[in-house]
Amino acid sequence: MTAPFRFPRFFVTSPQPCPYLPGRQERKVFTELSGPNATELNDALSRIGFRRSQSVAYRPSCAGCNACLSVRVLSHQFEPNATQRKLLRRHADLEVTACRPWATDEQYQLLRGYLASRHPGGGMAGMDEMDYADMVEQSPVNSVVVEYREPGRGGVPGRLIGCCLTDRQADGLSMIYSFFATDEDARPALGNFIILDHIARTREAGLPYVYLGYWVKGSPRMAYKARYRPMEMLGPRGWTPLSDEDAG
Repeated sequence: MTAPFRFPRFFVTSPQPCPYLPGRQERKVFTELSGPNATELNDALSRIGFRRSQSVAYRPSCAGCNACLSVRVLSHQFEPNATQRKLLRRHADLEVTACRPWATDEQYQLLRGYLASRHPGGGMAGMDEMDYADMVEQSPVNSVVVEYREPGRGGVPGRLIGCCLTDRQADGLSMIYSFFATDEDARPALGNFIILDHIARTREAGLPYVYLGYWVKGSPRMAYKARYRPMEMLGPRGWTPLSDEDAG
């Protein structure tokens, strides 16, 4: 019998300084997503903790450290708390559109402002227009860019204030990368709203999970992900609930 697709070849990166936990080294294992079965391969790998970046699927493979844990929200069981309900009401006027994965200058300018404000020294800070276009358009799977705009007037679209590059998988939505306006006085906590909107979209589509990438206990940059429970984390025993004790 002929296998439906060739088993992928995996590679390992050289150790680099960990961006989440000081004094540690990170290493990744990765494989290429290509060919007619890229979608099925991406779905299968996501269920064992891989994430997509352009046409590559990767996951941490760090010597002596397993702090990075894949997490996913159980969309049908999620109930927003009082703070999250207030946030949903605050941004209920936003116009949300799932667009084909095509990079625009408006999106890129929003990304530049976001990186300058939130991650000025990060690895993406030097992204130019071509880098951004590659991030959005080099997708071998079913992807969209979800845009969040303020209300338009007279047929003119409103200000773009948020974006999320999102993959549609067989069992849910995977939030690949989100960015947004950081003028907190006018539009507070947009990043949290984008996650809440994706949970609602996943539930409406009849899908069970929203994949949020990696959660790192002890990393302040990742602490926000534990707010969206019930949530599952991937560990040695498979997908298990993230408890209050786990979340710290």
